[in-house]
Amino acid sequence: MTMTTQTSSKAQGLSGFVQDWSADKEAFQVPWGKAMMWIFLLSDTFVFGCFLIGYMVVRISAVDPWPPATDVFALTIAGQSIPLVLIAIMTFILITSSGTMAMAVNYGYRKNRHKAAWLMLLTAFLGLTFVGMQAFEWTKLIEDGVRPWENPWGAAQFGAVFFMVTGFHGLHVSIGVIYLTIVAIKVLRGHYEKKGYEIVEITGLYWHFVDLVWVFIFAFFYLW
Repeated sequence: MTMTTQTSSKAQGLSGFVQDWSADKEAFQVPWGKAMMWIFLLSDTFVFGCFLIGYMVVRISAVDPWPPATDVFALTIAGQSIPLVLIAIMTFILITSSGTMAMAVNYGYRKNRHKAAWLMLLTAFLGLTFVGMQAFEWTKLIEDGVRPWENPWGAAQFGAVFFMVTGFHGLHVSIGVIYLTIVAIKVLRGHYEKKGYEIVEITGLYWHFVDLVWVFIFAFFYLW
């Protein structure tokens, strides 16, 4: 076989591979960016699911009494101890951020890049506020003596599972804030004028997932 024939065969093979790849994309009618985000979120669902199942097992099997959330997560305001007030505000902020993100996606598909970008930045700001309040919550618990290996209110396992699960979620929110900010700046500068603003929806999928996970964490840690 001559060098020319080999080169031609490789070119045809590469062309066939590209056609097959494109055919799959066309057959499923799902852009690869969105498909990869869904796969990532599915894998992350398993991780959070394992964490929450582990939390339930630890709590049920704990010998010492589990600390009541109304006492652990109470905040003293004007001399009055108000249970779960900080957590309620955090939850409200995160749910509100889902609304602003949904509006950003809507404006993105309308190709109104300025409104889409500013709504994404607002979403990122709300997420940053949530992380700041979570840091305050952690600081308060640490000052009260909660550690991954001890807990002044009862079962020692409480600190370990609480810091692990809420910390992992907080990491996701922090990454989301950075992701939102980068995409919003690029949208504002018009980087997606030709390709379209599907990236806004993909970013929104991640953010809505983070918000949904918080609903389960809220129910398991603060209401149970």
